[in-house]
Amino acid sequence: MFLINDFLQTNKNTLDSVDTIYVNRGPGSFAGIRNSLATIKALFLTRKIDYYCFSFDDFEQSATINYIDVPQLCEKFKIKKNLINPIYLS
Repeated sequence: MFLINDFLQTNKNTLDSVDTIYVNRGPGSFAGIRNSLATIKALFLTRKIDYYCFSFDDFEQSATINYIDVPQLCEKFKIKKNLINPIYLS
């Protein structure tokens, strides 16, 4: 949450202005993904901020992928809202 708050302050925003969050669900370390998803779930429960959990593997049919394209790609590839299927490295 510290990083999220710092990011929002740097960009002169607040959580009140956020209505959707896009989370890269992995691959990654178990602890890192678990902590990120727990934070996002808490924001969903307390602030009703919707979230989409994606992996860039979900968009493999796209030629180039930039983070700015993620909202449109989630819609195009029908990524389900508020669904978590983490991809852990083992």
